[in-house]
Amino acid sequence: MSDDSKKIEDGTTVRVHYKGTLTDGTVFDSSEGRDPMEFAIGGGQVIPGFEAAIVTMEVGEAQTITIPMAEAYGPRDEDLLRNFPRDMVPEDMPVEPGMTLQVQDENGQAFPVIVAAVDDEHVTLDGNHPMAGHDLTFALQLVEIV
Repeated sequence: MSDDSKKIEDGTTVRVHYKGTLTDGTVFDSSEGRDPMEFAIGGGQVIPGFEAAIVTMEVGEAQTITIPMAEAYGPRDEDLLRNFPRDMVPEDMPVEPGMTLQVQDENGQAFPVIVAAVDDEHVTLDGNHPMAGHDLTFALQLVEIV
């Protein structure tokens, strides 16, 4: 059976070239200049809308899809913006808006946050995914079914 006649189902590994853009055309991620992204269907490694498009494609096929915010990373949650006293950040650690930091929750699980704002008294951290609140457009090409 040739690659282009294989059925894509849960557990199938695929290799995909992609370019992700926001509605204003800003590129937020791309495999350009790199090897194609490889992932297993059904493994939860990519957002569902991205995976749903891939399973309908044949090797060599290209398509552009738009994934609505609700099916991508969801709306922004303003409850995930938190102010912390500036003195909770070590003095020798520079913090500037836009920086990504790793913090730990009460269970010791690390997760990324973005520094939203800094003043003399507070540091505001944003726990939203950077793509939350955005519709995402992907130019996809199915390169290979492994």
